[in-house]
Amino acid sequence: MDALGIHLLIFLPLVAAVVVWTLPPRREALAPQVALWAGLAVMAASLLLWARVGPSGLVGEANWAWIAVGQALDGRMVSGVRISYHVGVDAISGPLLALTGVLVPLSVACSFASIRHRIREYYAWLLLLTTGMFGVFVARDVLLFYIFFEFTLVPLYFLIGIWGGQERRYAANKFFLYTFAGSVITFAGILYLAIRAAGLRNTALIDFDLLALSGLALSPVEQSVLFIAFFCGFAIKVPFFPLHTWLPLAHTEAPTAGSVLLAGILLKLGTYGFLRFSLPMVPAGAVEWAQAMGWLAVAGIIYGALCCWVQRDVKKLVAYSSVSHLGFCMLGMFSLVPVGLSGSVLYMVNHGVSTGALFLVVGMIYDRYHTRDIDKIGGLARTMPILTFFLVLFVLSSIGLPGLNGFVSEFTVLLAAYNSATLGPVFGALGATGILLGAIYMLYMAGTVLFGPVKEPPHTPDLAHVRTRDLNRREIAILAPLAALVIVLGVYPRLITDTLDPALREQVLSRVTAVAADRVTVGSASPAAAPRNNGVLGGGIGAHSMFASPQLPQSLAANRVSGRSDP
Repeated sequence: MDALGIHLLIFLPLVAAVVVWTLPPRREALAPQVALWAGLAVMAASLLLWARVGPSGLVGEANWAWIAVGQALDGRMVSGVRISYHVGVDAISGPLLALTGVLVPLSVACSFASIRHRIREYYAWLLLLTTGMFGVFVARDVLLFYIFFEFTLVPLYFLIGIWGGQERRYAANKFFLYTFAGSVITFAGILYLAIRAAGLRNTALIDFDLLALSGLALSPVEQSVLFIAFFCGFAIKVPFFPLHTWLPLAHTEAPTAGSVLLAGILLKLGTYGFLRFSLPMVPAGAVEWAQAMGWLAVAGIIYGALCCWVQRDVKKLVAYSSVSHLGFCMLGMFSLVPVGLSGSVLYMVNHGVSTGALFLVVGMIYDRYHTRDIDKIGGLARTMPILTFFLVLFVLSSIGLPGLNGFVSEFTVLLAAYNSATLGPVFGALGATGILLGAIYMLYMAGTVLFGPVKEPPHTPDLAHVRTRDLNRREIAILAPLAALVIVLGVYPRLITDTLDPALREQVLSRVTAVAADRVTVGSASPAAAPRNNGVLGGGIGAHSMFASPQLPQSLAANRVSGRSDP
């Protein structure tokens, strides 16, 4: 039954896209309704699958031979190439799968008022994008993952290029070329890894199964080079500084739904790729490059925040804030300690909720005033109190107010970076400046737009399609679930981390710490010299594990005391 749910996530949006695209012109008004019902169905399926996920094992696993080219003996492939339709959900992909399920119907619903031409094509591309996003998170075959990973480029390219702003074609072309060029190098790395795995197993069969390609006995040089190959595709998608230049323009020119899914889900394809593939498959490369990744993350945090300071376009400000926020996500991941990885995944989810919600609010303002210029709108709190409530809540979530979802992930990421044997206090301190800068630019934006004298462009607000000056019932229904998630994940992050922490230790950290152990001299420090905070760092974010977990792995503790900068 669980496998049926996964097939539903992949194929229902695909079928719905075909149905929408083939609707006769006189039935075009049905396209949004078909897309919304499909979105609600996949939301229900994704939430049910996530609810079934445990600390270990796969939910809904299905493994079918898809493409098999070569020689078979007694019904089994013995040589050639095999690509499998191997899918399943675990505790690492589960939260991101559920986030995708939540954002898809909200993105469909937010388009009802703003999309007025080529309606069938718009919703068809949106549904095709949904298929690609779900496919990435359920794929257990590396080449199947890559196919879905690349497939997401096509629908988003058309969504930006046709329904975007004035510079939509340039933005779409830049987005496609940047991300595709990096992915080609990643594809080369995947092919090398699969061929090398076949050689190490003394078989002529090239297989792309995720487990088969994990834990290979590769040399440190091979792993370091493969890490760079994976970096080229995943870092551009994050986007990681300094490979971020495609993002602000793509966000600014995309329609609201495109921006929501781009910020909420598509950027996470890059961070998920690092976590799912780079760290467990080439752990020696991850350890070797961890400090460099930390410096790039800190640079992105500060650079993105400073860019936000000078923006006069609200949407571009939120876009640059993603560059800064995803820097936190990568900083926690490459701290290479349990609480850092847990905080990194939690940051992915929280960023998708908060930043996706901010893009929705900005889109609702644009529907009425046809501008996003901070200097042209102001005092909206007097005329739009409901919108003001939601915007203030999401801004406070974005800057990490304690009690809301952003605080837990930012705190754990910085705690991990500060105490990490790989990174250290300098990284934690520099990363913390991003919180201060973020509070300044976000609160300034909210204060200017919402408070002070009322400023509105001439002949606005335009109520032809939204009907009400303040948010209408449809818009409130779109924002209310995200507001609830902001509060729930702020007060109870264990909803995600209780199953996530064991999965990260088993699938990722076990391989990374094994590599670290090989690079240090065991027993180079006494147990008494271990860092004070190793109880915190040795566990996850769950309440009991934070204060009662075992010590930091001995290799990392010894490394910390020996004064080495690399693990």
